[in-house]
Amino acid sequence: MTKKFNQYLGKAGHLNVMSEFLLLGWNVAIPEVDIGDDIFVVQDDNGTLRRVQVKTSTSTARKENFSGQFSVSVKNLRNISNILVHYIFLVRHKDEWSKPVIIRQDYLLDHFENNEVGSETNGNITFYFSYTNGKIECSGQDFTKYIKDFTDFPKIEH
Repeated sequence: MTKKFNQYLGKAGHLNVMSEFLLLGWNVAIPEVDIGDDIFVVQDDNGTLRRVQVKTSTSTARKENFSGQFSVSVKNLRNISNILVHYIFLVRHKDEWSKPVIIRQDYLLDHFENNEVGSETNGNITFYFSYTNGKIECSGQDFTKYIKDFTDFPKIEH
């Protein structure tokens, strides 16, 4: 894939995720300067703010499944602040989006540091997600519980 295609894919992933938050009743905004947050998600009536980093990938076909590869900055993952980042991983497979894998920053960091999930090279962690029959694994760990885990984004009725 070309760098230009990756820019289009990334933006399409952002917009896909933003539409899901809007349908849940949350407001969304794209920061003018991207220094680690792709989307700000806000609950308008009380000001609750969530930070979101969207990671997109095209799929690699396997015999009975598919996989996606993602890169996350070690520095950004370890930069824990009072508002945690929610990482959302999306794969474009056969002209459709996979269900999003939504994982809070501290949980992803714990998987990386304590469960040997992902591989670190040159300041980045590469995560390989394998999608098989509705299940998702990364480095042999079951990530299925993170599929469409909008726990921190409850539906808001307007």
